[in-house]
Amino acid sequence: MRQIDAYVDSVYQHIGGNRKEIQELKAEMKSHLLEAVHELRAEGMGEQEAVDVAIERFGGEQEMRSIVGQLFKAQKTFAKWVLYLALVVLLFTVSAFGYIWSLEEENASENSEIATQVAYVLENKSSITDEMKMKINSLIEMTDQIASVEIYDVSSVENTNMVFDYVRDAKPDYRFEQKVWNPEWLQADFFPYGNGDGKQWYIQMETRHIGDWLAIILFSGMAIYITLFTIWATINAYHHRRLNIGWIVVFALFNVLGYLVYYVVGRKKLKMRVKEA
Repeated sequence: MRQIDAYVDSVYQHIGGNRKEIQELKAEMKSHLLEAVHELRAEGMGEQEAVDVAIERFGGEQEMRSIVGQLFKAQKTFAKWVLYLALVVLLFTVSAFGYIWSLEEENASENSEIATQVAYVLENKSSITDEMKMKINSLIEMTDQIASVEIYDVSSVENTNMVFDYVRDAKPDYRFEQKVWNPEWLQADFFPYGNGDGKQWYIQMETRHIGDWLAIILFSGMAIYITLFTIWATINAYHHRRLNIGWIVVFALFNVLGYLVYYVVGRKKLKMRVKEA
C-alpha cells in the first residue's frame, strides 16, 4: 500500500545510521501497519479507512519521526559516552601509574642519598657520639618514607660476604626510628635498604614502598578500560550489522588494534560491494 510505504519512508526520512538496519526497522514497522490494516478490514472497515486508522493508532508522522530520531540519537550518545569514559579511565590509569612510579623512583634516590650522608657522618669514626646521633637523626627526619635506621660495627667481620649474616643476627650499635605516614588503604610494605663502607660501618634502613599500588592501578584500570572499549566497539559492530562472537573476542584481546582490523575488513567489503554494483 503506497500510503503506508510513504508514511514509513517519511518517519525515517532524516534518520542517520546504518542503512541495512534502517531498512529492517522500516520493514518491521510496515509489517505491523499492514497487520493492523488487515485486522481493521476484518472488522468491516474499508481499505482507506483502515489505513488511516492504523496510521493514526500507530502514531502521527511527526511524533513517530521524533521518537525514532531520539532512539537513534540515544544509541549514538550512549556509545560516544562509553568511549569517552574508556579514554578517561585509560588516561587516569597511565597518569596514576606514572605518578606512583616516579614517586617510588624519587624515594629510592633519596634513600641512597641519605645512606651516603649517614656513611659520611660515620666516616673514619671508631664510635658513635651523641653529636653524630643527632646528625643521623636529623637526616632520617628529613624524609617521610624511612621508618628506621640501624648502624652496625662490622669491623670484626673478616669476610665481607658474611656481613649480611652478621647483621641479621647481631644487635645494632645504634638504632633510630620514626613514625611514617602509613594508613591501611595505602597497602604499603617496608623493606630493608643496606649500605656499608666495606671497613667498619654497615647502615641498614627500613623504607616504605607502595609498589603494590602500581599493580592495583595498572590491572584494575586496564580491565575497566578494555571492558568499556569492548562495549563501544561491540555497539558499533552491531549497528554495522557485523556483530559476532569472533569480533567481540578480537576487541577484548587486541583492543584498538583489533578495532582497526575490523575497520579495514569492513572497508574492503564495502569496496567489493561497490565494484559488484
